[in-house]
Amino acid sequence: MNFLAHIFLSGEEDDQLKLGNFMGDTIRGKQYLNYPERVQCGILLHRQIDTFTDSHPLFRESKRRLVPIYGHYAGVITDIFYDYFLTKHWEKFSSEDLDSYINRFYTLLQEKKEVLNPQTQTIARYMIQDNWLKAYQSYSGLAQILYQMDRRTEFRSQMQYATASLQADESLFEAEFLPFFEEIQKFVINHIV
Repeated sequence: MNFLAHIFLSGEEDDQLKLGNFMGDTIRGKQYLNYPERVQCGILLHRQIDTFTDSHPLFRESKRRLVPIYGHYAGVITDIFYDYFLTKHWEKFSSEDLDSYINRFYTLLQEKKEVLNPQTQTIARYMIQDNWLKAYQSYSGLAQILYQMDRRTEFRSQMQYATASLQADESLFEAEFLPFFEEIQKFVINHIV
């Protein structure tokens, strides 16, 4: 799962949990113990979501389709595709307008940035500046995000071209995403402490 799914799966009751889940990728090993208790829970939730996702047969099928072209970057691309489908089917999962949800999260990042580690503060700054969460809604937005990620790999990953794979097999990816996301929501409900 990529940023939007991690944020959404944190629920609406606990901003500290949501912030921890958001920065989970930037926290290594036991570094999570340096944060307040609810942020720690969010970081651990992030790890549980990633473990569930990476081992799930539907996610693995989506990823498998991308491996021949993108190699070990296939999982990252699948995460991004799944955020695209979350935006596409947002009304199925949330009663709140997506733009309102995104703006509320950006406000949270700005108001609570002292909770975030320096690496996540940088990510948040660029996320808000380039409106990454909104970009998941379109092929052009996805292409821009994937290009930026490809640039960080010195263009070895070829991620910038992955929207062509999405367009070619969108119905297959979508058919895998929808039941997967329902399952991960149930999983998270049972794992939020």
